[in-house]
Amino acid sequence: MTATSIPERGRMTELALYFLRLGFLGFGGPVALVGQMERELVNDKKWLSKEQMRESIAICQSLPGPLAIQVGIYIAWLRGGFWGAWLGGWCFILPNFVIVAALGALYVYLGDLQPVTAIFYGVSPAVIALILHSCYRLAKLGMEDWLQWAIAAVCLVVTVILQAEVAILFIGAGIVGILYYGSLFKRTPATLSGVAIVPAATAPIASVATGSTLAKLLLFFLKAGSLTFGSGLVIVPFLEQGLVQQYGWLNEREFLIAVAVGMISPGPVVITATFVGYLVAGFWGSLVSTIGIFLPSFLLVLIVAPFLARHRGNVNVQGFVKGAYAAAIGTILGACILLGRIAIGDWLTVAIGIVSLGVLFRWKVSNPVLIAGTAVVGLIAYPLLQPAWVMVK
Repeated sequence: MTATSIPERGRMTELALYFLRLGFLGFGGPVALVGQMERELVNDKKWLSKEQMRESIAICQSLPGPLAIQVGIYIAWLRGGFWGAWLGGWCFILPNFVIVAALGALYVYLGDLQPVTAIFYGVSPAVIALILHSCYRLAKLGMEDWLQWAIAAVCLVVTVILQAEVAILFIGAGIVGILYYGSLFKRTPATLSGVAIVPAATAPIASVATGSTLAKLLLFFLKAGSLTFGSGLVIVPFLEQGLVQQYGWLNEREFLIAVAVGMISPGPVVITATFVGYLVAGFWGSLVSTIGIFLPSFLLVLIVAPFLARHRGNVNVQGFVKGAYAAAIGTILGACILLGRIAIGDWLTVAIGIVSLGVLFRWKVSNPVLIAGTAVVGLIAYPLLQPAWVMVK
């Protein structure tokens, strides 16, 4: 496949309008967003064939960065060439940026008010339920055998014990995947189902001794965007380690609020970076954080994707992804346990978490609806339970 060399003005306008709409109305995480693009662009608009869509997803699964944005950029590249990719991708991101930056401003100016605290008292345990439910869906899509579950269990235990992401585990899991699923022991190609996600396989971020907060934010989120694959949930332990433990930009409750905002807003979960940036350094912090988290996706799609289009079927590459996928599941569950200690502090937050999880498994409730419901519970219950809540905090 080749990109269109000289896109027509009408085609560029069409790209911009579609991705602006998708960015404003697209809820549900990477699986839902990719499914929406497939329905609208393959079945309705006929921009590409089913085979082209499958190939787009397969290629983007192998690239660092949030899956939905990767697929959007790649489709925009197929449709409108180099400039079409830039236009479509940033139009996809722009509505998310505006919404989340506005929420960041509201939180900064209203965060000390009791109603805001009450809202996030109710919302925080629902976020834990959302992460658990999303992790279940991801595990159902891609956890295929005993080895993957064993890798996940090891990563979960290590994450909880050390209360941090351990990069060498992800690299080791990928190597185990190569040895078990790759060409050394198997002659037939390994199959890869579901959404490929590989957590940030990197050493802890080194502190920047000099330089502005904006530069630190940019570098931090450039690294996060370069080393986090597939689902935005994989970025949670990576961000918690850097933002809370290393730099101290946020406390644990503020971090949970940032994750909540990322999950209830349209677009990818990694838009959390925009909210974090606003809390740390105002509007310019939100801008550089957004650029940092998404810029690697553009560069990788435009530079690396054509190469992967030729080599994505390599069984060793697929084996690495399968091993690292399992490590991602374990890491997300471990991070969920750590965050749950902050979000759940009394009987009511336990009840909110359990009921939220039950609702997610029983009915197809959207993230914003669930968050709105638990926010109302928090507004009503927090004033009555405030003394107990202060004690557990």
